[in-house]
Amino acid sequence: MSVRKREWETRKGEAREAWIVDYSVNGSQHIKTFKRKKDADAYQAQVRVDISKGVHTAASRSATVAQAGMKWLSDAGERLEPATVESYQQHFNQHILPYLGHLKLSALTIPIVRNFMDWLRADKRSAAMIKRVVGDLGSILADAQERGLVTQNVVRSLSHRKKQRASDRRQKSVLKVGIDIPSPQEIRAIVTHLQGRWRPLLLTAIFTGLRASELRGLQWSDADFKKGEIHVRRRADKFNNTGNPKSAAGQRVVPMPPLLVNTLREWKIRCPQSQLDLVFPTGKGGVENHANIVQRGLAPAQIAAGVVTKGGKAKYTGLHALRHFYASWCINRTEDGGLGLPLKVVQHRLGHSSIQMTSDVYGHLFPSGDDGAELAAAQKALLG
Repeated sequence: MSVRKREWETRKGEAREAWIVDYSVNGSQHIKTFKRKKDADAYQAQVRVDISKGVHTAASRSATVAQAGMKWLSDAGERLEPATVESYQQHFNQHILPYLGHLKLSALTIPIVRNFMDWLRADKRSAAMIKRVVGDLGSILADAQERGLVTQNVVRSLSHRKKQRASDRRQKSVLKVGIDIPSPQEIRAIVTHLQGRWRPLLLTAIFTGLRASELRGLQWSDADFKKGEIHVRRRADKFNNTGNPKSAAGQRVVPMPPLLVNTLREWKIRCPQSQLDLVFPTGKGGVENHANIVQRGLAPAQIAAGVVTKGGKAKYTGLHALRHFYASWCINRTEDGGLGLPLKVVQHRLGHSSIQMTSDVYGHLFPSGDDGAELAAAQKALLG
């Protein structure tokens, strides 16, 4: 490996010079040209380190981020759901291509990725969006590694990422009853004002915690009235295509309280006919649109119940608020009107893939178990 100076004259007789780094990797010869010697020396030093670590890819053999991204997306459609692919495509086109698309994969460094994150932040992108976009960039580089287009995934090499994720969890505001989670009083008011075709659907959301996609894909064969159970076996995506839950944990059995069992029995008699055997179909029997459920069902029920903002609009803007309530209902002590279930059971009811996920989102809702009365009772039992 060497750094050498090259001098020549242009056709007009003007003197020119450049500094060339000449090196060999696995029997292949490579050169890279720089205007300044110090840049060539720095590149030579970096190449030496990268070659010793086995993470060097010559610029001449490296694809661009744009090319690697297109390969990654072309393969994604065979592995992922259409809605997920659409999200990846948007992140790639709107964020990754404009800033990084022209760069060679071998030219990507940790400082460049950090600058990319700063650029997204300056462009008013949320912390959650930045995390997803950088995660997609990491997936592009991982795919490129598998294809032999690059040897190092600089996103995965960001030393602060693990610590940052832990910091994000600590700093993230916890879900609050009355702000993110409907209170029991609000739920009672909403239930009182549920009417028509939205009543059975929203009662199911409240008392089973099913995701919106699971509610939309629910079939009558999934409801066992004798045992009082709902078997979650499928979901409907944003394109109204039905299929299996995203993960194995999503397939679960959720018990129904008597009110819900009786409501669904009555609803089955007058439910629109559906070739898909849907419990909550449209009037023509198709998959119900998520926005319709919120705008025509959940929002009017809240307004009628007085569960509104200062401006008179529905307080909770999505069905996930009802899922949050169900989680809190499972967790709350029986003396407080809840079910008092252990964390592992709550995880299963919600269909979370890990108990850590349940703990991160809802752990703060569990009773501390060390209030004054309980401490006094424990002391008396121990010491008499």
